Amino acid sequence: MKTGSKTSGQATVLYLQRDESLTHARFGFIVSKAVAGAIGRNLIKRRLRAIAKEILENHPKGFNAVIRAMPEAKGFEWNRLHQEVLSNVNAALNK
Repeated sequence: MKTGSKTSGQATVLYLQRDESLTHARFGFIVSKAVAGAIGRNLIKRRLRAIAKEILENHPKGFNAVIRAMPEAKGFEWNRLHQEVLSNVNAALNK
C-alpha cells in the first residue's frame, strides 16, 4: 500500500489504509515460504483469519489491512499472535 500506516511486532507487520467509503473492512495475508513449510504456513493463515474475524466484529468497516507474517510467527502460540495482531491494529487505527 502506498498510503496508510504500518505497525509491526516481532512476528507480524500490519499495513492499514483507511477508506471510509467501504461498507466493510477487508483483510489480506502474506505468509511466504520463508516462514514455514506448507502445513506451517496454512496454520498461521488459519490463525490470522480467525483473528481478523474477531477484529471485524469490533471494527466492522472503514479500512483495508494486510498482515504479513514474519518467520518468527512460526514459534508463536495462538495467544501471543492474537495479542500482537490486535495491538498492531489498534495502534494503526489510532494513528
